Formats: sequence, structure tokens, C-alpha cells
Amino acid sequence: MKRNKLFFTAGLLILLSSCSLNYDPVGAYSDVTEGTEVGLAFTSKADVLAHRQSMYIALKECEHFYQDVLLFAEIHSDNAYSGNEGGAPPGFEKNDVADMMAKPPLQRGWNRRMANIALANKLISNIDNVPDPALTDDERRQYKAEALIYRAMLYYDMALLWGRVSVVIIEAGDITAENIGESYEKYFPKQNTEDEVYAQIEKDLLDALPDAPVDNSNKGLCSKGLACALLAKIYADNTSFRDYDKVIQYCDQVRDLGFSLAGDFSDLFGVQLQDPANPPGPANPAINARRRNTEEAIFEIQFSAAGDRGSFNNQIFGPLLDNFTPVTFANWVLPTHELIDLYESESGDKRYPETIVYYGGTQLGFTPPRNWGYTTSHYPHMYKFRSSFSSNIKYRYADILLLKAEALILKQNPDLSGAAGIINQIRHRAGLSDLTAPAMANKEAALNTMLKERRKELAFEGHRWNDLVRLEKVEEVLNSFKERDPYSRITNRFTRTHYKFPIQKAILDANDLLTQNPGY
Repeated sequence: MKRNKLFFTAGLLILLSSCSLNYDPVGAYSDVTEGTEVGLAFTSKADVLAHRQSMYIALKECEHFYQDVLLFAEIHSDNAYSGNEGGAPPGFEKNDVADMMAKPPLQRGWNRRMANIALANKLISNIDNVPDPALTDDERRQYKAEALIYRAMLYYDMALLWGRVSVVIIEAGDITAENIGESYEKYFPKQNTEDEVYAQIEKDLLDALPDAPVDNSNKGLCSKGLACALLAKIYADNTSFRDYDKVIQYCDQVRDLGFSLAGDFSDLFGVQLQDPANPPGPANPAINARRRNTEEAIFEIQFSAAGDRGSFNNQIFGPLLDNFTPVTFANWVLPTHELIDLYESESGDKRYPETIVYYGGTQLGFTPPRNWGYTTSHYPHMYKFRSSFSSNIKYRYADILLLKAEALILKQNPDLSGAAGIINQIRHRAGLSDLTAPAMANKEAALNTMLKERRKELAFEGHRWNDLVRLEKVEEVLNSFKERDPYSRITNRFTRTHYKFPIQKAILDANDLLTQNPGY
């Protein structure tokens, strides 16, 4: 759909001055502050469907919704070294705030999520006024519910990263002489508290639940299962909202909607090979994902072919199994020795070969940096995005099961036996035996056991950093990481200040109603 940039006449610029606005919107034009041409929004069902599709396609832009997520959650914790001396990763590995602020990911993460939120707002604001009778009332309610869940998911990401962000729930539209005062607040909104952000997330999800789709054949939709999963997460994450009974309630609702563990862990991230009887290689490439829409996937972003990815995941994590082009530069998300040792501490963990793969020889077109102690003949790579057909599984049932175990451990009257039963389900699927009695002997032991199992189950899926923040383990775990792992390059100690990321200067400069997060 055609979109207009903001254009102002000389008279309007005078009006800006007379209104005592101390910021010029023309100078701040961006994808986030772009208006929509009046009269072109959703005149037909086809318009609605096209816009709905554009919302989902926007999530396939891999930089901010996949690559940067792993940077924030895995490289910025103890799961991965940066793996690369250049670009953004080293600052996040070292906890070097100045370097993080000087690189694109934080600004990109904020602006692109706000742009995606604007897509949801457009659908929410306009769908009820579409005159086309072919768009039924049930469809209007479903598509609006999807957009509410979509918006909630994006604001949840932002709340985890920054805490205090701007909550925008209406479409901004075009600026005119008649609406300049009103529109200014829409384009340059105030900053909300973290509690206010979570309150809006909760409202969006609860409003969406009655009409959200239930379609276990298409895990690419913002569904009722995703809404319940996100509700469980916000009641575990935010201290003001924290309610472990509600965490358990919504985890159980996810189960009741038909979600369960996939029988084989390799179904989640595996690929179909041209010749299934032989190992992958240049003569035996991947031709598809092994399975999509598994019983475990709650929300996944699916890629059908190389050109569908919209970014350069093809080499940033390692050789893709559909072309086997040698890796020509040191990759992001290099698994840490400690994580590898954790997998190897229990023989036969089926998750290990599905999470980390080793390459060497002609598969590496570069000499591995000496910083991390790996050799050319045995160089590890993150393996959960391994082909052009791999899905970005953002939420899956194992995460929700382990979140329920966490709630059972931390609620007022702990149920350590119930938590152990859940953790054992996860372990059995991984080919491991039941937990020992000491592992669940008391609340603290059980919590550490659960956290270790989350680390092995969910490595390189974007959860580790938030797990440490939620359980207030950041200082304990990361400030001692160099003592446990001589290859760690953490140079600045973590404090509670670091539980939220700084807001980049360009974002603050674009809106004088925003202030930097405390401590930065």
C-alpha cells in the first residue's frame, strides 16, 4: 500500500514554532514515524489479508528478530563467546556499554519493533471500519486478536530489553495543520514505566484470548496458545505482576490446547536430506526442514527457501546444509567451553549434537581466532539454524513446561516433587535418567537444577540472559564466569543496572520525552 513521508509547508513549520514544539518531525523522519495516506486503509477484505500477511512477513527480517536476539541473550551471557572480533558481538560479550551503544543492534531492535507494532496498530485501528461485507464478523475478531497478540509479543521483547519504553496503541496517521498538536504526541510518545508496559501486554493478551485462533496445523499464527504462553511468561517475569499460580494456570492452558513435547528432539531443528540414508554433505544437501508445525512449536517463523529469509543467516552462524559453502569469517555465537562441558557431563544427551556441530578442514575458510581456544580441525558452531529451510522457533512447549517447574519451585508452598516430574519429562526426551535426590533436595538446589536444564534444553534460542535476569542470577553467574572459563572476555562486572539495556542516543535524540535507563 502506498505510504507518504511527512511533508510540511513553510506555514506549518511556523505553526510548529508557535506551538512551542522543540523538535522538528521532518528531521526525524523514519520508518517508525511514517504516516499513512488518508483514505487508502482497508477498503476490502483483500486489503486486510494483505496487511495481515505483511505483519508476519516483517518478522522474517532476521537481524532484529533472530540474530540480535542471540546476541542479547547468548553472547551477553555464558552460553556463547562473540566468535568474531569485529562488529557488534564483542561489546555484548565484554559487557562494554560504550561499545554496545556505538553499534546498530540496540537502535535497530527498538526502531524495528516499533515499526512492527505500528503494523499491528494499523490493523487494530481500522479493521472494524472495513466496508466489505465479505469480511465476516468472526474474521474481524480473529484478525484483531492476532494483531493484539502480535503487539503484545513485540512489547514483551522490548520490556525484557529496556523495561521503560513508549506504549503506542493507536495508529498515528498523517500530520496536518488541524491535528498537529494531537499528532505530535502520537509520533513522539511519552515513555511508560515497565509496569505500565506489562499492564498493556496483559490487557492485549486477555482481550485477544476469546477470539484468537486455535490452529495446530499452522504455528506461524499468533494463536491462543501463544497468548497463553506469553501470559505465563509475564506473570513470571515482572516482579509487580508476579503470580506463580497464574504462571501454572496459563502453562496448563497451553497444554490443554494440544501442545506437547515432540517425540524426537531432532524433529525441532533437523532437516530433510536429499538422501536420508547418508550424512549431509555437498553431494547430499538439505532440501527442506524435517518437520514444521510440530506438536511442540507454539510460534515459529517459517522459511521455505533461501530467498525467503530476508537476511544473511546463510553464513553468520555456520555452513548451511543446503549449500555447504565454506565459512569465510569467524561466526557469531561461538559456544563456550563451559556449555560444551555441561552437555558432556552426562553421556548420551541427545540435545548436544542438535545444538552444537563441529566443523574443520576445508569447511573453514578462515583461521579460528586464538582467543577462545578452539582449533581449525575441531571448531564448534551453533546448530539450531542449519539450513535455508530452518524455522526460527521463538516459543515452544519445553520452555513453558520448565517455566511451570520454576513456578512450582518458587511458589509460596513449593511442590518440588511436581517440578522434578516435569524436569524428568524433559530429560527422558533427551535420553537421560531421572534426577537424583540431591538435585531436588531443597528449594535452592531445585532452582539450580531447573536452571541448568533450561540452559541445556534452550541454548541458542534466545532465553539464557532473561533466565538469569528473572531469577536474579546475573551477578552470581556472570561475574564469576572468568574464574570458571579462562576464555571468557567479560571485562566489566555486571550490576543490577545491567538488567536492562541502555537506550541508544539516536533514539533519545529523536524524542525528548524519553530518558536514559537508570545507571547509564
